[in-house]
Parts: sequence; C-alpha cells; structure tokens
Amino acid sequence: MKRALTLLSFGMAFALASAPLLAGGDAANGKSKAAACFACHGADGNAVDPQYPRLAGQYFGYIQQALHEYKDGRRSNPIMKGFTATLSDQDIDDIATYYSSLPTKMDTLKGHVQGD
Repeated sequence: MKRALTLLSFGMAFALASAPLLAGGDAANGKSKAAACFACHGADGNAVDPQYPRLAGQYFGYIQQALHEYKDGRRSNPIMKGFTATLSDQDIDDIATYYSSLPTKMDTLKGHVQGD
C-alpha cells in the first residue's frame, strides 16, 4: 500500500510538472502574441493592479478555457472580447502555454504577494 501511494505521488508530481510541456502550445510564440495583455496582466503575468488577475503559473487549461469563453461570449468583458476576437485556437494554446509556464509571485499558502 505504501509503495502504491509513493508511486501515485511521483506520478502526480510528474503530471503537474510536465503539464506546460504537454499543453500543445509554444511559449515563445505565446509571449509575442500576448504583448497586448502585458498592459494589464504584466509581461511576467504578475499583474500589480488587483483588478486584473495574475496569469503566471495558472493552469494551462484554465487560461485556454477562459480565452475561448471571452472569444465566444460565454464570458462577458468587452475589452477581453476585443483582444480574443482575432485569436486562433493555436494562438490561444500558445498564450496559455506562455502564462502557465511563468513563475507566480503569489504565495498561495499565505495569500499574499511574495516579497511583501
């Protein structure tokens, strides 16, 4: 039983660590395609203004889904709708790969920004 739990733990760690690699996007292309996002979300994905979400380190699938939902209108935000209107599925995958590969400055255990 202990061995099974150990193997499961290693498997989960590998899956989480490799998620950006398996995402199907290109982070370098995503960075260039996300240039319009930098004004609000920051080039490093760690927005300073609390009204904009931090994207760095966020799950690939979450960013991908959110961008598709802004594009097709399931999420309502006129600014995001405009930014996503011309994105292809590959563009969205690339942007999601880029932001999910970045280190977050959010300390999720304490709920504050690291370095404060």
